[in-house]
Amino acid sequence: MSDRRILFVHAHPDDESIGTGATMARYAAEGAHVTLVTCTLGEEGEIIPADLAELAADQKDELGSFRIDELDAACAALGVTDQRFLGGPGHWRDSGMAGVASNERTEAFWQADVEDAAARLEEIIKDVGPQVIVTYDDNGYYGHPDHIQAHRVAWRAFERTQGTGHEVAKFYATAMPRSVIARSVAVLQAGGPFRAPGSVDEVAYGVPDDQVTTAVDARPYLPQKLAALAAHRTQVTVDGAHFALSDNVGQQAFGVEYYTLLAGPKGPVGPDGRESDLFGGL
Repeated sequence: MSDRRILFVHAHPDDESIGTGATMARYAAEGAHVTLVTCTLGEEGEIIPADLAELAADQKDELGSFRIDELDAACAALGVTDQRFLGGPGHWRDSGMAGVASNERTEAFWQADVEDAAARLEEIIKDVGPQVIVTYDDNGYYGHPDHIQAHRVAWRAFERTQGTGHEVAKFYATAMPRSVIARSVAVLQAGGPFRAPGSVDEVAYGVPDDQVTTAVDARPYLPQKLAALAAHRTQVTVDGAHFALSDNVGQQAFGVEYYTLLAGPKGPVGPDGRESDLFGGL
């Protein structure tokens, strides 16, 4: 039985599957203890299926309750058995996209006291004992307020563990190399089930290739990732190895997922100069 333990901190249900689903499935299958902490219920998500339109956020946040079930199904697809909501289900609310009125709600995660939220995450860290934390970079991968806040909270919790006997050894941010985005856009423009981006510049996420320190090859677990994405049916449409959110802009579902090491020892690297294991060097 592996003694490896890894903690993923994500803002909303579906984020875990989009950015880290294959990695989570791989480590779970290999016997690592995989914990997912979700910070909100995703109450501001834009609903895709017409038959679920009644779950709109202005109707007593019924969407949040529905997305708990979607997240349960996604975790089952990924083999993840330890999923927790930060502060408990619904303690903090989805803030919505940057600049919208829901950012200002007192219960919005964007308005959370970082120290309070980090203390709650620290308690989970003490309970689980992860060697590795994975979340977003300080831009929240693409600028969403809740993603930025998730980074702040996770980083502060990481800091709080130092010198306590519950130290976390490594801290990663999700990343997408710009070269991978360029190849993906070319594939999508060649034809597919969803609208293709007009250019690489239309893609809101991505970092220079040299910022990416780690590439986890979890291609055998791509089917599990696709099943997890499909479980989030209010938010995601899956067709083959592609998916789209409410804007109907296609994205490839990758079995290789990328990260930037922000703290901790760098493990062995391959010919590409990158680690291949989030536990590398431990």
